[in-house]
Amino acid sequence: MKKSFLKHVLGKVKRAMVNFQMLQDGDRVAVGLSGGKDSGVLLYLLHQVRRTAPLDFQLYGIFLDLGFGLDTGPLQDFCDRLGVPFIHQMTDIGEVVFETRQEKHPCALCANLRRGALNNKARELGCNKVALGHHLDDVVDTFFMSLFYNGQLRTFMPTTYLDRADLYMIRPLVYLPQEYVVEIAALARVPVLENPCPASKNTKRQEVKQLVTMLRQNYPELRERCISALHSADLQNLWGDIKGANLKF
Repeated sequence: MKKSFLKHVLGKVKRAMVNFQMLQDGDRVAVGLSGGKDSGVLLYLLHQVRRTAPLDFQLYGIFLDLGFGLDTGPLQDFCDRLGVPFIHQMTDIGEVVFETRQEKHPCALCANLRRGALNNKARELGCNKVALGHHLDDVVDTFFMSLFYNGQLRTFMPTTYLDRADLYMIRPLVYLPQEYVVEIAALARVPVLENPCPASKNTKRQEVKQLVTMLRQNYPELRERCISALHSADLQNLWGDIKGANLKF
């Protein structure tokens, strides 16, 4: 791997960690592994940070098995290569979402169930932080989803304290564009498992992602402008809530 590119990428990851106070000495970090490239790259880069940063923290790779029969051997081998414990956690989430509940729009329920299962396993392992692989494009996509479907100006926070779980959720890749993640995945030989979910690539998020891609053809710096806006939001020039008002026109 080109050392200059890896150094550049790690610089962005470390900047996010410093800006949002993501890691401290003694942390035990559970990394949610989905089998996709984003979470695999997250684990790889956190491993690199652990090797080079003046911080002592532990990593655990957790794969939540939704019951679709995936072969997780490549993930096990990947974690072994990095010297990270791999935890394969069986769940009945797939059965609950697609058979018991038969959700027409399953993504929200599935995400909530996966989040709860991941947090529970993290606590069981004695972890105080959970790391997720959301990157820069996910930040922007979520912003536009919130605007289009919920009428809200918001996206997820890079660092969030989950009071019910007594855990911190961190997203160290929030400054990394998707193309960097793709390149690191190839260079680091990150295993990517085929997504067996019946709802894969047929979601509102996928629609918004395609729209943002189209917008970037005319506005190449759209992602960077969104991050700048999030860092310098002028709340005084937003209208705020009007209690009791009917906002339907």
